[in-house]
Amino acid sequence: MFRALFTAASGMMAQQLSLDNIANNLANASTAGFRRRRLQFEDLIYQNLIVPGSAATQQTTVPTGLQIGLGTRPVASEMIHTQGDFTKTGNPLDIAIQGRGFFQVTLPSGETAYTRGGTFHLDGQGNLVTLNGDPIEPSIAIPPDALTISIGTDGTVSVTQPGQQAAQQVGIIELALFPNPGGLNSIGRNMFLPTEASGDPIVGTAGGSEGLGTILQGMIEGSNVNVVEEFIQMILTQRAYEANSRVVRAADEMFQQTNNMSR
Repeated sequence: MFRALFTAASGMMAQQLSLDNIANNLANASTAGFRRRRLQFEDLIYQNLIVPGSAATQQTTVPTGLQIGLGTRPVASEMIHTQGDFTKTGNPLDIAIQGRGFFQVTLPSGETAYTRGGTFHLDGQGNLVTLNGDPIEPSIAIPPDALTISIGTDGTVSVTQPGQQAAQQVGIIELALFPNPGGLNSIGRNMFLPTEASGDPIVGTAGGSEGLGTILQGMIEGSNVNVVEEFIQMILTQRAYEANSRVVRAADEMFQQTNNMSR
């Protein structure tokens, strides 16, 4: 009965964390470029009352043994990198990636971060920056008298200026991908940092042979959160939490009955 209490408690704590993860997914259902996470669990150690394969007699062995599990724990929150839906905005500085690549951004600390959020703006110097003012890498400056801004599927940024008939190229948006994007470290603000688990970034031009993907101007990639699926997972999580709480209640009632035997 003691084991049942602690085992069920581990299940309740695991389901609490699962609900926290679902809440974060739902909260970011409208966040551009957001990647939903899925919690993964593993069972804990087992108490061997009878070890499988131990000797039953001099000629026979125990075929299965008697092992009692001691609960569960969350071990990973896997990031699901499926493509989000595209929304056409018509804003020339809204950019979406159709493929596996990431935009490169320079943080105030000097580190290079990576993002799927393609909502860009111009700062006071005409530099292409994120919503938080972090410049894209390599930096791209738009002339203040630019009449139109055109971004090709390969990331080439061109502008037209007064008195010029031909467009002038002002930069190229480079993309990066990782051998294991699930190993990236989320730091908030739609940003990721590389880790040993993610591997080193592979930087290149969109539309190339590296599989970085292509760039779509005037579009935004939305979150890949499926609200219906998250609600289903929420219901399953609630039921699993309820089931574990009933185990705690049943173990408590068994303790109570045992204590009453002495009366």
